[in-house]
Amino acid sequence: MNKHTDNAAVIFLCDSSDSLMHPFDKKQIVFTGALSTMTRSEAAKKVQAFGGTMQGAVTQETDFVILGDKRRGISTKQLKAEQLISHGLDIQIIPEADFLWLISMHKE
Repeated sequence: MNKHTDNAAVIFLCDSSDSLMHPFDKKQIVFTGALSTMTRSEAAKKVQAFGGTMQGAVTQETDFVILGDKRRGISTKQLKAEQLISHGLDIQIIPEADFLWLISMHKE
C-alpha cells in the first residue's frame, strides 16, 4: 500500500470578464415620490451608468420600484407594483436608502 498522499491544492481562477453585474444592469427602474438626496434626472443618470433604464410607469417589464423619501403615503405606482407582485411578477420595491446603497457600489 502506498502511504504517500498528494496534498496539492487546486486553485480555480476566475476570468476577469466574468465580473459580477450590478443589480440595475439591464433592469427597468421606476421612481415614485420625490427623492430627498437628488433630482430624478440625477437618479436616472446614475441608473443608466449601471446599465439600467428608467420607466415612467410600472409595467410587467418593471424590475425595481424606488420609493422616494418625500412621498406622501402609498402612490399609484407602488399599488400597481404590489398588484403585479401578487400576480407572480418579480418586482423589487425598495426605499430610497437602499437605492443609495446600490448606486454607491463601484462599477466594474
